Parts: sequence; C-alpha cells; structure tokens
Amino acid sequence: MRQQRCATLLASLLQLVAVAVLPAAAAAAAAAAAGGAAGRCTTSTPLKTYAKCIALPTQGATLAWTYDARNATLDAAFTGSFISPSGWVAWGVNKDAPAMTGARVLAAFSDPSTGALLALPFLLSPDVKLQASPLVSRPLDIPLLASSASLVGPARTVRDGATVTIAATIRLSPNRTKLHFVWNRGLYVQGYSPTIHPTDASDLASHATVDILTTATEASPTASATLQWTHGSLNALSWGFLLPVGAAVARYLRPCASTGPAWFYAHAAIQATGYALGAAGFALGLVMGSASPGVTYKLHRGLGIAAATAGSLQTLAMLFRPKTTNRYRKYWKSYHHLVGYGCVVVGVVNVFQGFEVMGLGASYWKLGYCMALATLAGGCVALEVNAWVVFCRRQQEEKLMRREVEDVVVKDRAAAF
Repeated sequence: MRQQRCATLLASLLQLVAVAVLPAAAAAAAAAAAGGAAGRCTTSTPLKTYAKCIALPTQGATLAWTYDARNATLDAAFTGSFISPSGWVAWGVNKDAPAMTGARVLAAFSDPSTGALLALPFLLSPDVKLQASPLVSRPLDIPLLASSASLVGPARTVRDGATVTIAATIRLSPNRTKLHFVWNRGLYVQGYSPTIHPTDASDLASHATVDILTTATEASPTASATLQWTHGSLNALSWGFLLPVGAAVARYLRPCASTGPAWFYAHAAIQATGYALGAAGFALGLVMGSASPGVTYKLHRGLGIAAATAGSLQTLAMLFRPKTTNRYRKYWKSYHHLVGYGCVVVGVVNVFQGFEVMGLGASYWKLGYCMALATLAGGCVALEVNAWVVFCRRQQEEKLMRREVEDVVVKDRAAAF
C-alpha cells in the first residue's frame, strides 16, 4: 500500500514537470519569430515629400527629412504609432548626447478637452527621469520654426496602433549635421502631461545618432529578441519551476521508506538540471546587459544575482555535507533548507519580475506559467495535507501502542506480586 502511494506521488510530480516543459518549449520555439518588426521608411508623407529617410531601430518608427545646407534648416517628419487610446507619442532632438535627459521633444496626444490631436513642446530635464514632478509643456530653447502632428491612414482619432506623423522645421548650427534623436511612446496622459513610458529594452533604447547628410545611423546596441526569449524561457523553467519541483520531491518522497535512496537521486538530478539551466539563463542575462549599455533593470538584476548566489551556495554545500552521524549535520540541514527555500522564493518572484521587464505582464505566457505554478502549488498543498494526516495517524498509532505496552507491563507487575 505504501509502495503504491509513493509511486503515485512520483508520477504526480513527473506530470507537473511535463506541464511546465511544454509551455517553455513552445516559448523557445516562438522566439525566432518574436523579433520586433522594423519600420519601412518612405520619403512621401500626406503633407510633403522629403529628400531622405531611415527606419529607426525600435518601435517600428521612421524618420524622413530634407536638409537645406544654405540656411542650415532641417525639415523633418517622424512617424510612430500609439499604444493606447489615451497615450502619447514623442520625438525630439538632444544637443548633447543620444539620451532622454536634456532632450527637446514634441509630444503628440489627444486634447483632453476637445479630442483634437496636439503637438506640444517639452524639455526633458533630469527631474522628469526621476519623476520628481509632472511634465509641463514649455517653449523650447532651440530655433523651432514650425511643428505639427497628424494621424496617418484611416484613423480619425487616437487609438491603439494608430500611426501619427510629427513634423518640425528646425534651424541648426552651421556645419552641424550629426544629430541625436530620441523618441518614445506611453500609455497615458494626465491632463496635458504625458506619463512615464514603458521600460522594455526597446523603449529604453529608443535613441540614435544620425548624420543627416549621409543617413549614417549610430544606434545603441540591444539584445536580440531571440536572446531575450531564450533567457526568459531558461529562467522560467529552471529557477521558476524545476527548483520548486526538486524541493517538493525531497519534501514529500523522503518520508516514503519504500523509495529508499531514490528520492535523493531524483531530488539531486532535478536540482542539478535546474541549476545548470538557470546558470545558462543567468549568463545570457549578463550577455544581454553588456550588449545593452544604459538599459538597466535594478530589481530584476538584483533578484537574479541573489538567486544565482543562493543556488551556487547550495551546490557548493553538497561538497561539504557531513555524515549522518556527525554532530554538525543538523546545522548543515538547517542551512540547506533555509538557503534552498529562499532560492526557490526569490527565483519565482524574479520570474514574475522578468515577465514585466519583457512587457508580458498580461500575456498568455504569464498565464501559462501561473497555471503550471498553481498546479504545482495545488499538488504540494494536497501532499502536505496527506503528509500531516499520515503523521497524525502514526502518532495516534504509536500512542495506542505505548498504552498497550504500559497495560501489559502493569499486568505483568500485578501478576508478579
């Protein structure tokens, strides 16, 4: 009977592993097709035709322009798309560096009062990045000769996916043809103040240096979509699922005496596999970080380092495991349990943080992971209840046996007298 119960437990845990492996494999297979589509530039717009154009490296945005060297005038048109009916799209120039701070931008959004499309000027000071105060429109300190915004295509109002063109005419400094452009888009506008944009890698890398004479573009390098999906899939499968499954194997199969040392080998194999995959995912994260200077996710990175450190300490601790007869064995077990469960908790939390970083907070990938994790948690709850029921029964049986033994001893003593 006990053998059947342990076999059932092992089969249930293996089924839980399969539930997670299939979605993760599907995610990895979709990675190759998940790359962001680059915009196709055109020199023709509904208002005028320009001399040159380029496809900007992120968000499917494009830029077209005509440069008049005689009076150093740049006539430009930026084309981007909204991601929300209440959102905004902005484009501008930074005189000093390809960065948001210090940029002079034009932001397009619907007038809260009339619904008409506006193009207001904003200066992005360091306070904006720190969100110390709302963004307020103000005249720009550069020679902005003209500006406008218009919707492109069949869209008549701002909606998700609607394309907008922001046009501007700027007088440049003589002989200065390398310009730092920045652009981005957000979900909400509070009054006439655009709120913070999403912090996906592509959003944080939405800037480039363009030579308006040759169209040569210098963009910040970003990690490829395939690398991001591989990183996410490996970490979700390892830190987010295999390590919790390995902990569950040790917790619920160890009391089954019929399994012998099989529980230990299963636990070690699952944890070793999870740690190896997690280490690979962590290494990919380091590669992505070095490939994307200026793009940082402090919380996600900190949790990843904590999980990798705890996992490494657990692996090293196996080399110093005392024998069962050693007096320090109990201290080692306490350390092993504390660090192990801490690693599991941090890993799972960081997987959810990773979904937010990748912009998948409301995606089916997150739903699939939640379902797999909920299945595992439900199985653990059921096994925990079963373990306590078995424990209470054994305690009751031992108590009855002690009473029977005591009764026999009392009777034997009474018979002796």
